[in-house]
Amino acid sequence: MDQNSITQMLTNAMGPMGPLYALAGVGALLVLATLPVLLRKREDPFDKLRPKAAPASPAGGKRGARGGDQKKPQSLRHAAGSDKLDKFAGFLEPKTASEMSESKKWLQKAGYRGANSVRNFHAVQFVLGLGLLSVGLIYVLFTNATNEVPMTSTKSLMTVLLPGVFGYYAPKRWVDQRVAARTAEIQNGFPDALDMLLVCVEAGQSLDQGIIRVAKELATSYPSMSEEFEIVAHEIKAGKDKTAVLRAFGDRTGVPDVMSFVTVMIQSQQFGTSIADALRLYAADMRDKRVMRAEEAANKIPTKMTLGTMMFTVPPLLIILVGPSVHDMLENFKAMGM
Repeated sequence: MDQNSITQMLTNAMGPMGPLYALAGVGALLVLATLPVLLRKREDPFDKLRPKAAPASPAGGKRGARGGDQKKPQSLRHAAGSDKLDKFAGFLEPKTASEMSESKKWLQKAGYRGANSVRNFHAVQFVLGLGLLSVGLIYVLFTNATNEVPMTSTKSLMTVLLPGVFGYYAPKRWVDQRVAARTAEIQNGFPDALDMLLVCVEAGQSLDQGIIRVAKELATSYPSMSEEFEIVAHEIKAGKDKTAVLRAFGDRTGVPDVMSFVTVMIQSQQFGTSIADALRLYAADMRDKRVMRAEEAANKIPTKMTLGTMMFTVPPLLIILVGPSVHDMLENFKAMGM
């Protein structure tokens, strides 16, 4: 069977786009055949170095202190269940440590702090992209099978590809919007947090206790800001270095005002200056910046309204003023036989 007969057979069976559908099907089969190799989890070389479980003691062996058999030491933490996407980690996660770190920071700025957040994000991208791509392909096949006039090749290709592209980039757009909304919330709530922290410090509380109190007070009005302060309080309680905790606080938020505050707190701690004085000056500066941002946004309103005014006010006004004169001129031309 030559190439022309195969093409003619596919065209008769599936319409003018039959050869393209067959090629897409072969490509999908090749991808499915390759996926098991890509998704196979490789054995960790460090597993060979880990100590293996001790063999069971023979009968009549050494007994415990209470006369019972020797028990395994109890674990201090409950073992977390294996993630369902663990076997797909090599396919879903970035290959280099730098890309993995950047992806984690990006998702942390959006509020996704899970250990498998990067893996889950790429899994959602993969599923949505392939799912909507399949929906577009099914729609094209159904339309060409039911209509007498099939879609053109360009329209069919766009109908198949556009949903897949939308499904792939929609999660990224969602995370970007979450990052922008969370950054704006932290930026707007940071001056209030500094004022409350200053009140706590001047009332005699330490900086650590003030952070805990501020986290509780801001839970309703600014939940993102409260969450960040809770993380700082828990890390300090866990015994981490306060300088490292504050620097991590600035890196997680990505807000320039918070990074400047972290620098001020670290310098105040290193040089032994008063934390209350530093907070008082910096809180006043943050209030002034918030007022300046509000004034800047208010000054942009007339410029943004200019386009709407020109589009929705000037044309109707011209029609009302010039319309009658144009109508009279047309009637005079008709009367003159022109």
